[in-house]
Amino acid sequence: MTGTDAIVVGAGPAGSAAAIGLAHGGAKVLLLERARETGDALCGGFLSWQSLARLDALGIDRAALGGQRVTCVRLFAGQRCSETALPAPAMGVSRRHLDSALQAAAGAAGAGLERGVHATMIENGSVQTRDGAALSAPSLFLAAGKHGFRGFPREPAAWQRTDPVMGLRLRLPHHAALDRLVGDAVELHLFYRGYAGLVRQEDGSANLCLAVHKSRLDEAGGDPAALLRALGDAGPQLGERLAHADWTQAIDAIGHIPYGWRARDTAPGLFRLGDQAGVIPSLAGEGMGLALASADAAVAAWRHGGGGAAPAYQHILAARMARPFAIANLAWRTGENPRTARALVSLATGLPPLVRRVMSATRIRGD
Repeated sequence: MTGTDAIVVGAGPAGSAAAIGLAHGGAKVLLLERARETGDALCGGFLSWQSLARLDALGIDRAALGGQRVTCVRLFAGQRCSETALPAPAMGVSRRHLDSALQAAAGAAGAGLERGVHATMIENGSVQTRDGAALSAPSLFLAAGKHGFRGFPREPAAWQRTDPVMGLRLRLPHHAALDRLVGDAVELHLFYRGYAGLVRQEDGSANLCLAVHKSRLDEAGGDPAALLRALGDAGPQLGERLAHADWTQAIDAIGHIPYGWRARDTAPGLFRLGDQAGVIPSLAGEGMGLALASADAAVAAWRHGGGGAAPAYQHILAARMARPFAIANLAWRTGENPRTARALVSLATGLPPLVRRVMSATRIRGD
C-alpha cells in the first residue's frame, strides 16, 4: 500500500487515539474497522479524570461528549456500603458516543477510515483480511480490543484458567428512580466470584457491566438473565436497581477475558495497544485509561524511532502496567470473596484516603 506510513487495526478508543496522534505528527494513516457502523461495545463506559485529560490533549471536547458527571465511587458488599469522593471528576459515557467522537476526530486529523474490513492475521509486516487482501505499511498498530486475534495468544492469570471470566452487560433504561439511586456515582457491587459495575451515561440510561466467573453462569443454567435475577435477590441494593431493568433487552456477553495478561514483547514495526497490550482487572475501572495511555506511548515511540521502536515501547509499557495490574488484581481477588469484600467495604468507609490512593495507583501512565 504505497504512501501509507501506518495501518491501525481497530477503530475503538486505542486505535482511534493512535490514528489521531499519528496523523497530527504528519503520518499518512489508514484506520481499519470491521464493523460497518459504530456500535455500543460491551466494555468501557467509565472515563477517569486521567482519561479525560488525555481526551483533552487529543482535541476531544469533554463538554461536547455530554456524559454523566461522576464524582464518587460507591462500594457494596452484602448489606455494607461505602462512598468515597474520586480524586477528580470522571465521566460516564456510552462507547457508541465516545467511539464516534474519536473516529470523527481521527478523520478530521487526516486519517483514512475503512469500515467493514475484517482483519484476520498480521504476518510478515502486512494485515491479512477476510476477503484475501494483504495491506502493508512500515508500521502496524494492533488495537483489536478484547477479542482474540489470530497468532497473538493471550493467557489469563493462573487463578482464572480453571474457571474463566466472562463479561456481561445490560443497559438499564432511563428512570427517575435510577437517577436518585445512582446519581453521580460509579457503583461497584461485589459478590462471590464476580462483581457488577454501574454508571449512568449521557442519555440517562445506566450501563451495568459484570465480570463474573463462568461457574456462576453455569449455576444459573447458562441464562444471563437468571444469573442477574439471582444476584439481585442476594444483593438488595443491586436488586433495587435491577427492578427497573427491561428484561426484553438482550444481555451482551463476551467470554474468556484474560484479565491480568500483559504483552511483554512484539516484532519490529508492530505496536500492540489497549487490550492487545494488556487487560487490566476491570474492578479498577481503567480499561479506557489503558487504551488511551498505550496509544499515547505508542505514538511517542513511533515519532522518535519509527517502526523499529515497537519492541522497546512494548517492553516499557509492560513494565508500567506491572504495578497497577498487581494492585487491581489484589482488589479483584479481595472483592470476589464475600468475607474479604465486606472487610474491604468497611475499610473503605473508615479510610477514604486509602481508597483514593488505590484508585490513583491503578491508573496507567502513558508517555
